[in-house]
Amino acid sequence: MVRPVPEPVCIVGATGALGFGLALRLGRQGVPVVIGSRDAGRAGEAAERAAGLVPEGSFSGLQNAEAVLGAEIVVLSVPFRSQSETLTNLKTALAAGQLVVDATVPLAAAVSGRATRTLGVWQGSAAQQAQEMVPDGVIVVSALHTVSAALLTDLDHELDEDVLLCGDRRADKARVAELLEQIPGLRAVDAGRLEMARIVEQLTALLISINVRYKTRAGMKITGLAGDLW
Repeated sequence: MVRPVPEPVCIVGATGALGFGLALRLGRQGVPVVIGSRDAGRAGEAAERAAGLVPEGSFSGLQNAEAVLGAEIVVLSVPFRSQSETLTNLKTALAAGQLVVDATVPLAAAVSGRATRTLGVWQGSAAQQAQEMVPDGVIVVSALHTVSAALLTDLDHELDEDVLLCGDRRADKARVAELLEQIPGLRAVDAGRLEMARIVEQLTALLISINVRYKTRAGMKITGLAGDLW
């Protein structure tokens, strides 16, 4: 049976560590990746760098507004200080039916504070802020807050961890799970409604604290789960 060609995935912010690592991992699994950046030149450079590391992958780089056009799934992987501006600039580019996977963490480092602290977000979480800002009909699912950017980028490292998904519809989370579980070693776990992102986003700061103390790149694994979660 011929395997269907995967739909392209857009990663806004894939010039950064987490987004770039995710692009490499997905590209290695045959998923076409469109890298988005505020600067088209930087996006193109990131795509070339990704192609050099994963020659079998399909990578392209575009300015953010062009990158998201037509993509069923858009991963938002930008620092918290850039989230609002990025979504404002994408207001006329995103369209109803698209799914935005928000990986933003409101770390205090965004305002020169400690990376082991988080900022209060009026909406409750960065993901809820994103849902408030995207156009009507665009769905936000929160994910990837506990996955190390460095380990994603290290293609020699075998991943073995869970990704916690928060969203208001199980069907939307299942679509994100199907995408992320193409990456060997990642298992997607339904962590509840989008409001639960306010808890999950805090876990990034917790893991940073653990990593500093133990000089490691800790991930998360939820025990007691068996069988097909989706």
